[in-house]
Amino acid sequence: MQDVIVIGGGVVGLTTAWWLAEAGCRVSILERRPQVAAGASARNGGQLSYRYVAPLADAGVPLKALGWLFQVDGPLRFKPEADLRQYKWLSQFLANCRADRNARTTGQLLPLGELSRQMMATLENIVSLDDFAWRDAGKLVVYRTPKTFAHASARPASDSAQELLDPAQCVAREPALAKAEHVLAGGIFTHGEAVADCQAFCQALLQRLQAHPRFGGVIHEEARRIVVENGRATAITTDEAVIGADAFVLAAGIQSRNLAATAGVCLPLYPLKGYSLTAPIRPGDQAPEISVTDFERKVLYARIGDQLRVAAMVDMVGEDERIDQRRIDSLTRLARETMPDAADYSRLESWTGLRPATPDSAPILGPSGVGNLWLNLGQGPLGFTFACGSARVVTDLMLGRTPPIALDGLLLR
Repeated sequence: MQDVIVIGGGVVGLTTAWWLAEAGCRVSILERRPQVAAGASARNGGQLSYRYVAPLADAGVPLKALGWLFQVDGPLRFKPEADLRQYKWLSQFLANCRADRNARTTGQLLPLGELSRQMMATLENIVSLDDFAWRDAGKLVVYRTPKTFAHASARPASDSAQELLDPAQCVAREPALAKAEHVLAGGIFTHGEAVADCQAFCQALLQRLQAHPRFGGVIHEEARRIVVENGRATAITTDEAVIGADAFVLAAGIQSRNLAATAGVCLPLYPLKGYSLTAPIRPGDQAPEISVTDFERKVLYARIGDQLRVAAMVDMVGEDERIDQRRIDSLTRLARETMPDAADYSRLESWTGLRPATPDSAPILGPSGVGNLWLNLGQGPLGFTFACGSARVVTDLMLGRTPPIALDGLLLR
């Protein structure tokens, strides 16, 4: 029986710990914050988009990005850093901004999304859906320009679960969009997609883990260095101790980048800073029943329990976790304009988090090149979506089993 330390107590780390414990390993979690799911898993968009996995890098994105930089409410902000990793990541991202590479990566991510959906379903007997406000009402992506809608409509659907809708049909499917109908060109609705409270899911799963006979608990210390001897990871040093184990899984979000470097592993990760608003839904409010993505503005709307979650923005400003009030004000304006009657915006709570992204949006799963050190990271804004599938893949690889999906594009590259 292996002793395994999972570094990172977000949704990816927790699901990895669960799958490893179920597979027969003794598992502990090393988490730097006082609570689990306090980073990028805290108040993200909450969407489980198993079939809508479009990578950020695509043809035309660089030109669009230049335009976004000059928009008051644009979805992108960029701040140059004195860090070569930023420019290396950007150069790799730009190299992936091609239609053929976007299609290839999408084809690699769809099986991972489907596996994640199946694996999440296996947890229904372990974690009650009510514990984390699960809703599977579907996902509607709306488009504001005919050209963009035509381009999206021309792409082959991942399956028959997708429907093309005109503006009136979008509003009929989701009445919360009534005030925005005049600016819509159309939409694509996907059945079977879900939303949920990621942080609540993590907390519920931790409770089940704490009752598991092979779970050693959560160590609330910050990992500082991976100790490597003769090409194999043997321990993790923290401010308090040196923690040994038979194997280690690095699932610490953007912090994985610096930690992996201590073992000589270079990870192509960059933090994409995102923001969210959470506002209470009052009786009589017209909040969305299904999740909605405003494609051009890159804003997500989702009902999570009795609250509206609005998430958006990509700030490339390094590892700055401070809330930029200008971005919150911008997101609030967009929400009030698109869904003015959806919630009590006067009582909103703001949040920001760093999403660890790869240049092509494909996560990095499996061996690190250093013995005993495994990787489960780089899920970017789809961490909640891919968590369960990624955990299954990494567990299979660690135990010498063949994963149920091909790993093309998902290994360290």
